[in-house]
Parts: sequence; C-alpha cells; structure tokens
Amino acid sequence: MPSTSRPSPGVPHTAAEEAPGPPAGGATPQSQACGATPPSPAGGQTPRSPAGAEAHRLAFVVHLAFFLLLGSALARYVQRHGDQPQEPAVLALAGALAALYVIGRRTAAGAPLPPPTPPADTAPAHDATAPAPQGLPPLPALLRLGALVAVWAVLVALAPSFAWCAVPLFYTALRTLPTRAAYTLVALFTVFVVVAQLRLADRLDVDLVVGPPAVAVLATAVFTHMDRQAARQAALIRDLVRTRRELAATERREGTLAERQRLAMEIHDTLAQSLSSQRMLLQAAERVWETDPERARAHVGTAAGIAESSLAEARRFVHDLAPADLAGGGGLDAALRGLAARESTAERTVTCLIDGAPGTPGLPDRVQSALLRIAQGALANVREHSDATRAALTLTYLEDEVRLDIADDGRGLDPAALPERAAGVRGHGLPAIRARVRRLGGTLTVESAPGDGTVVSAAVPLRPAAPSTPESTAP
Repeated sequence: MPSTSRPSPGVPHTAAEEAPGPPAGGATPQSQACGATPPSPAGGQTPRSPAGAEAHRLAFVVHLAFFLLLGSALARYVQRHGDQPQEPAVLALAGALAALYVIGRRTAAGAPLPPPTPPADTAPAHDATAPAPQGLPPLPALLRLGALVAVWAVLVALAPSFAWCAVPLFYTALRTLPTRAAYTLVALFTVFVVVAQLRLADRLDVDLVVGPPAVAVLATAVFTHMDRQAARQAALIRDLVRTRRELAATERREGTLAERQRLAMEIHDTLAQSLSSQRMLLQAAERVWETDPERARAHVGTAAGIAESSLAEARRFVHDLAPADLAGGGGLDAALRGLAARESTAERTVTCLIDGAPGTPGLPDRVQSALLRIAQGALANVREHSDATRAALTLTYLEDEVRLDIADDGRGLDPAALPERAAGVRGHGLPAIRARVRRLGGTLTVESAPGDGTVVSAAVPLRPAAPSTPESTAP
C-alpha cells in the first residue's frame, strides 16, 4: 500500500507523492479532454455512427488519453515507490491493463459488421461516437470489459494514482453495456475511486468526495449528449435514404409509363397504320376483282409492297425501335421522300419538298425519328379520313428550328373539335402527334376548315429548352 500522506485538493487520487491536483471543481485537463471525446470501442461492440472521420479522430484522443494517463501514473509510482514490495505486482497489473485495452480495441476494430441497415451505405464502418447498444452485448465483450474493470480496480487499490484511467474506462463501459447497466457501472467506478482516495487521506477532504463524481457526471453527460445526437443524425439519414428511394421508385414508374406510351405510339404509327392501309387496298381490290382485274392486281401489288416495308419496320422496331427508313444512311430527307413515294397512289399524289439543309452536326436521331413518325401519322390521317387527291410534305431548315408541314386538299376539319389527348395510353392520330412535338419542346399548329383541306405544322427548336411548350391550333 502506498504512503498515507495527505493528497493535494481536488485530485482524483489521494497519495501526496502523485501528480498535483486540479482546481476544486474536480475536472482535470485530462478528464476534460476525455469527457469531450467519444467512447472507445474496447468492449468489442461493432460501432455504428454517421459521424465519419471526425469521430475517428476523437476516438484517437480517448485512446491517447488513456495511455498517457496510464503511463504518467506508472512513471510517478515507480519514481516515488519503486522500492515497495508491491512494485512488481503494480507493474504487472499496469501492463495487463494496457494489453487488455489494446486487445479490446483491435478486436472491436476487426469484428464483422452487422447486417446492413437503411443508412449503412452512408455511415462509416467503425466509429466511437455511436450510441450504446440497448440489448445484451456479446459474451466476449462482457468478458473483456470485466477483465479491464477487475485489473483496474486491483491497480487502484494498490496505487490510487491509477484512478486517472477511470474516465476512458467510463466511455468503454458506456459504449459496451446497455444504458442502465453502464450508468450503474460508472457509479460503482466513482464510488470505488472515492473510497480508495479516502482510505489514504489523513482527514476528510470535500474535494475528494465531490471531485470524482463531478468528473463522472460530466463524462456521462457528454456521452449521453453525443449518443442522442448520433441517434438523431441516424434517423435523419434513414429519412433521407427512404425519401431518395421513394423518389427513385416514382421516377421509375413515370419512366415506365412514358416508355409504354412511346411504344404504343410507335406501334400505331408503323404496324397499325400499315395494316390499315393493306386492309383498305385489299378491300378495294376485292371490289374490282371481277370488273377491273388490272386495277385489282395493282392494289394487291401495292398492299404487298406495304407489307414488305412493314416487315422491315417491324424487324427494325424489335432491334432498336428506330425507324427503318432512317437506317439506310440517307437521313430524314431521304426517309420523307421515300414515304411520299410509298403513299402516292392512283387516287392520291404525295409530294415532298426539302427547303434548306441541316447544320452541323445535323439533327439528333430522336428529332429525325419523331419528325418521320409525325409525317407518317399525318399522312395516315390523310389517307383514312380526308378523301384528298393531293398531299405535300415540306421540311424546312431554319437557323433556330426545323419545321415540318403536311398539307392536303381534303374535306378539312374543325380544329376546335380535335381531342387534346388520346384515350388511354395508346396514342393515335393528332393526339399522338401532339405528344411527340411536346416531347421535343416544339409547337404544333393545325390550320383547317371544313371543305378547305388541312395543314399540320410541327416546329421543333434545334436547341429545345424544355419539352413543355403548348401546341396551338388555328382555324
């Protein structure tokens, strides 16, 4: 047992030969540093926290403080009591305490991570500021903590200067045990330190009774505050992750619906229109089969040509959903000319005029594809509904936009009576054309009157700002 001379006031140990004490408040610079830092994960519990690199630095301070306090107490004991018979036991216990602390720290750092939780992808793998676990810790963690406490208690009983190491051990207990058990162990730590000091004091000193509890309360309060802060931050991260997942799911749903609508319009503007044309031609051939065989054979031949073109379109559609007419390398100009040639029949003439040329690097593929589909849809309306004898495609390249006009001399229509949207998700006719133009950020104009023909004009900016410009109609 060390000397029983009176200690300095306010020191968390009682031997006079040991380090001078702090002010009467009982908080030493070392204890203040330890109190402001997170707990060491020496208990072996896998840490969890969103604090990141800063928490690792704070944890390093706790570990450094522990070894500085342990080394300082050991050096002072050897200097003042190196000739006492219990010196070998004190040295061995100090070494055992350091070894247990290091082993506990390394075991905790190498422990496998628990199953991932929602914020796991945003939180660091190991952190010393995590809240104390609320369930029972693993048995190895309890054994390591028990060994640390037992060795430290014997060491303090032999040399009270080692009571300095209590503050880092406070954090180890708070980090390892459930809340109530940790608070209980901290209280026992404090009582043990006070009793060890009073045993060596030559008179009752208030600082010896008030100082250690004050340090314990400060350290526990700091840890509890950090615990709650970490819990709040983890909850915020969980909310953020959940919100991001909900947003991603909403965007996926919207993208799926938009893709379905686009595919519906693609099918309508290609296969459905082609089949409709073939049906009309075959019906016309059937009507004149007996009276005008030559004309009937011409209708059948035209239907066969449309079927062949539709087959190529279907194969291209399955391959990459790009118009087959654009795959030949001639671009939109050649595709529109080919479309006009295919739509021309004995009853109806379709011409194509190209005014100007695309600038460098040319029209984007999606713009070319959309304009070709618009032309196909408009000519399908001409063929099926207008009874026109002439139709014209005009593609005009301007500095800031490209314009496609489809005009016919058919029966005309009332633009005010046109539907704004197609029923369901299957686009058809002018509603499908409107949807395509809107996606390109352009404008659609329909000029018509009953008996005066129709002009459908789609203007697409070369650098669209946003695909939300409304279309307009003009009588």
